[in-house]
Amino acid sequence: MSYFLFKRILTLLATLAATSVIVFAVLEVLPGNAAQVLMGPDADPAAVAAKVVELGLDRPPLARYVDWMRGLLRGDMGNSYAYGSPVAELIAERLLLTVPLAVLAMTLTALLALAVGVYAASQHNRLGDTGLMALAQVGIAIPNFWFAILLILLFSVKLQWLSAGGFDGWYFDDGVWAGLWQGLKALILPAVALALVQAAILARFTRSAVLEVLREDFVRTARAKGLSRRATLWGHVLRNAMIPVITVMGLQSAELLAGTIVVESVFYLPGLGRLIFQSIANRDLIVVRNCVMLLAAMVVVVNFIVDVLYAVIDPRVKASEV
Repeated sequence: MSYFLFKRILTLLATLAATSVIVFAVLEVLPGNAAQVLMGPDADPAAVAAKVVELGLDRPPLARYVDWMRGLLRGDMGNSYAYGSPVAELIAERLLLTVPLAVLAMTLTALLALAVGVYAASQHNRLGDTGLMALAQVGIAIPNFWFAILLILLFSVKLQWLSAGGFDGWYFDDGVWAGLWQGLKALILPAVALALVQAAILARFTRSAVLEVLREDFVRTARAKGLSRRATLWGHVLRNAMIPVITVMGLQSAELLAGTIVVESVFYLPGLGRLIFQSIANRDLIVVRNCVMLLAAMVVVVNFIVDVLYAVIDPRVKASEV
């Protein structure tokens, strides 16, 4: 197991190194001039040239890449061209929204998908199975931004239970639970909008995986020993069916971290997605570069955790085979 972890950590570091080169190179070849965007289209060429020197954009790309890597190793991401503040502080502020939103959406996805998938598999080719899979197909087809608008119309405009958008932050002046609830209230509708499509996809994968395991001999043995159908499904079948399910959940977790920009725009949430979008519009490449690198690191770490979980969840999977 230790050798497996060592190999995986080396792969993780190599992937991050390759990603940093690709991200830096792609942003370098993009058209446009950050100094010109900051100074305005009518700025004096001499002033623009001075801004280029101030931002360090006149230096060779290799020298700037090396400085960026050195800064990342020290925890220094540099200062934003547009905001003038440290990039690390900007990202940390947005992560306080994006990470809880992704975790809440993934929790809703897992709970709903596992329940629906296992139940549909247990009712194979019956009305419950057919009906739930039809609803799952509809869920896959619905764009999450359109579903988000429907949620706003129902719960914010019609019922007025939740706010239509915005996020005031996490404030605990009135107590931990009160502050936590106020923050979560603003994230409930965005999380549901994000979870719909992901839960529909995961439910179909769960159903297929559970159906495959249900045909195994040990399931009939467990039933013959007197275990109830529910105990067999949740105690034995689901665990043995979790390998493909965990794989999809890992991919979905990464997607929820990196792909919330549309839903954040619908609910006017100051998350990481909106920061990236605004930075691209402002040609603030240092922010874009660090945000993309952070998202890539999150994706790689999630995949690493999924690989380790393979050997933990299913004893038949040896670490050397993952």
